[in-house]
Amino acid sequence: MLKRKFGDRAEWKRVIERQYAQSYLDTKGFKGYITLLHTIKVTEPLSVNYGQKRICIVDDGYMWLQHFPLGKNHSVTTMFDANGEVIQWYIDICYKNSRENDVPYMDDLFLDLVFLPSGELIEKDAEELEEAYSKGIIEKDLYDLAWREQECIKNQINKSEFPLVLLSTQHKGILVDKLK
Repeated sequence: MLKRKFGDRAEWKRVIERQYAQSYLDTKGFKGYITLLHTIKVTEPLSVNYGQKRICIVDDGYMWLQHFPLGKNHSVTTMFDANGEVIQWYIDICYKNSRENDVPYMDDLFLDLVFLPSGELIEKDAEELEEAYSKGIIEKDLYDLAWREQECIKNQINKSEFPLVLLSTQHKGILVDKLK
């Protein structure tokens, strides 16, 4: 069973005061759903470690913009700090993006990429994909799809051609005015 992740992150107990907005876009550069979660107040900050680097990804006043491109096998969460600076782009490889009860979601395929503003690209959770395949949670076609999608995105990022990195600030601006 694939893990379904929703754009509104309604189950996230760490966020005790929030604003949320979503929209559907059909433009030359992007077709799909975008969501924006503004974490006004959290119970405690959340930080992650990448090697020797420790990066705070959630605190009071942070914003998470998530792209759910239709017909694609990835979803991108752009994390902004309280000053509006990009902290990271977190790229989930997924089976599909869609909506349920009018809320965008993705069905996660375990593999992830983290792209930092410094240009560093970090591959994550290959062992989770391997385990899901070996335990029969996913079939060979989804296993292969995940690896192909990750490789395609890595190539685009390395050529500075991955569109959702380039559109993140613009798309955040569209939703900031709609926050409730």
